[in-house]
Amino acid sequence: MGNVKDKIKDLKDREAKALMMGGEKAVAKQRKDGRLTARDRLNLLFDPGTFREIDMFVTHRCVNFDMEKVEIPADGVITGHGLIDKRPAFAFSQDFTARAGSLGEMHAKKICKVMDLALKAGVPCIGLNDSGGARIQEGVDALSGYGQIFYRNSLASGVIPQISAIMGPTAGGAVYSPAMTDFVFMVKNTSYMFITGPDVIKSVTGEQISFEELGGAMTHNEKSGVAHFACENDTDTIMNIKKLLSYLPANNMEDPPIIPAGDDPGRLAPQLDKIIPENANQSYDMKEVIKAIVDNGEFFEPHLYYARNIIICFARLNGRTIGIIANQPNEKAGCLDINASDKATRFIRFCDSFNIPLLTIADVPGYLPGSDQEWSGIIRHGAKLLWSYSEATVPKILLVTRKDYGGSYLAMCSKDLGADMAFAWPTAEIAVMGAGGAANVIHRKEINEAKDPVEKRKEKIKEYEDLFSNPYCAATRGYIDAVIMPSSTRPRLIDALEIMCTKREIRPSKKHGNIPL
Repeated sequence: MGNVKDKIKDLKDREAKALMMGGEKAVAKQRKDGRLTARDRLNLLFDPGTFREIDMFVTHRCVNFDMEKVEIPADGVITGHGLIDKRPAFAFSQDFTARAGSLGEMHAKKICKVMDLALKAGVPCIGLNDSGGARIQEGVDALSGYGQIFYRNSLASGVIPQISAIMGPTAGGAVYSPAMTDFVFMVKNTSYMFITGPDVIKSVTGEQISFEELGGAMTHNEKSGVAHFACENDTDTIMNIKKLLSYLPANNMEDPPIIPAGDDPGRLAPQLDKIIPENANQSYDMKEVIKAIVDNGEFFEPHLYYARNIIICFARLNGRTIGIIANQPNEKAGCLDINASDKATRFIRFCDSFNIPLLTIADVPGYLPGSDQEWSGIIRHGAKLLWSYSEATVPKILLVTRKDYGGSYLAMCSKDLGADMAFAWPTAEIAVMGAGGAANVIHRKEINEAKDPVEKRKEKIKEYEDLFSNPYCAATRGYIDAVIMPSSTRPRLIDALEIMCTKREIRPSKKHGNIPL
């Protein structure tokens, strides 16, 4: 067997070979294409010197198609653990330079091992995906590997944060694991996701489409909503993953970290007293409201490009992480539609899973009308939003800035859906519908029979506005806890969050509800 010195040299030689990944030529091509290698990515993700690799020497055991002669360093995936901003995490990084990062039996076992360990340790698991898909030579063993990963994605969901970065090709069965994780990052121009590729689509349907158009980063950020972030390059992606993790707890038994921002909790925002336009049909940018309220004006926004009529983002109030859901009057007047409902629902459920309080900012005239919305199931999709707010037991705070009408008033976390504290600005209008529509319904006969129907309609609209187009009717019933000056919103929200941060709410015991998916 040789002496100790030889054995140590043998170990070093084996390590050096593994660290070369797919070889100099393949590594050079990866970098020439503007992509980091699997090991570069992990070194960037983890604090310097903290990454500890496991399963470096795992090899495949396939003998089909002369595979016994093929060496695949680390079987195409680097796995291990380390510290990210001094907090522990597990990760795997597929190595496209080693047999295109294809997934076989042992490759999958390595990923499953770090997923299992992350779940036991109660720390996040990050997957850096860059793979040609299933290793065809391994047949059903490769498919089994995917299945074992999917099963663990489901087990870990709501227990530890699971984050996926698509940093190269991801096709076929490989796309389902990222889709089952909490957040999906994609790199512009160098990553794509699809179930069936352009060639298959062309052969079956005759449609010609490019990889980028079919499944590129912007396609999945704007159109499908599969991805939450579109990043400029590999480095930008990893920096954004680290930023996201800074808002999150390590697991569902912990609270998110408190990070003092040096921003006065009593700070007023006088600009908010003037932000609502005099004309009720004019829009404004809800992001300006969010910036004025949160610590240092900083927030982190998933789904920036998808369903822009609703905003979801992480921010902090007096150092505490919050999840914000807000209508965006600049887009579709802030109406709720199918995509907005789905976007908000998933975010609400994530925040509730990980003890992140919810702030809902409502300015919503209603649901987007149209046969397309109705036929595509707005009732079912809208019901998800009602469901998720009702189900959430974290502190829930509501702020109504302007319009809050009808079913959409309920859908944006009304008191009836469990808002713990509800605030309104004096500009808030809380009613079954807008004054014009209400006058048409209630006083139709009177308006039609009047000598001057136009004047009579104006009179009835004003009558309805005086009665309901304000926050005070709701406040007299206790549906709004306080009508506040817009400029004092930040201190009022912080006080509400501080008093409710110890909230405990017990729900009936059950296996799980049957959400209207």
